[in-house]
Amino acid sequence: MKSNTAIGSNSVCCAVFFGCLAISAAALTPARAQNVSDQLNKYGCVACHAVDTKLVGPSFKDVAAKYRGKSGAEKQLIAKIKNGGSGVWGSVPMPPNPTVPDADLNAMVKWILSQK
Repeated sequence: MKSNTAIGSNSVCCAVFFGCLAISAAALTPARAQNVSDQLNKYGCVACHAVDTKLVGPSFKDVAAKYRGKSGAEKQLIAKIKNGGSGVWGSVPMPPNPTVPDADLNAMVKWILSQK
């Protein structure tokens, strides 16, 4: 007859593993937010944009509200940042930023679209 100790040990190991995984994910969230904040500063985005206040361009919260729920919003914003544009938010054009790496663009756009 087999002992239930092995089954109990496996259950405990799984619970510990998933608990550690959840704690690790929660711990990484502020680091990711800080990383995006660093990127927004590094690439000069904050010279024209703020989280919740219109500066030269719209606030990140306004951008998120405008694009929330729209199909293809991420791709559209990535293209807008990379290629620049004008007319969507007024007469001041957004300059192109072709040297921003795609990974950074993706992270920044995901963060911008998460603003509420």
